[in-house]
Amino acid sequence: MPALVTVLAFEMRAATGTSLFVIAANSLAALATRGSTTTGLDWGVIAPFTGAAVLGAWDGKRLASRLSGARLRRAFAVVLLVVSAGMLADVLVAVLVRR
Repeated sequence: MPALVTVLAFEMRAATGTSLFVIAANSLAALATRGSTTTGLDWGVIAPFTGAAVLGAWDGKRLASRLSGARLRRAFAVVLLVVSAGMLADVLVAVLVRR
């Protein structure tokens, strides 16, 4: 999404929709590919992720209707920073544990 907004000058809502469309297309392609294998699908894993995605999309739509584009960008940046900090901490702990 940052590339869509920054490089291609998409509005935040258009970037969000485009990003979600690409994610959905990739997910459907992976599901179709995995579904055609002999091992089949593990619905015990798929169902919670699907439910979380549907609820997240619904809540995201409600949130987007209440916040401006600038606030959405700021919130997205904060979430990215928090996730990045968590990933960095995870790597640092893994490196320190190996020593």
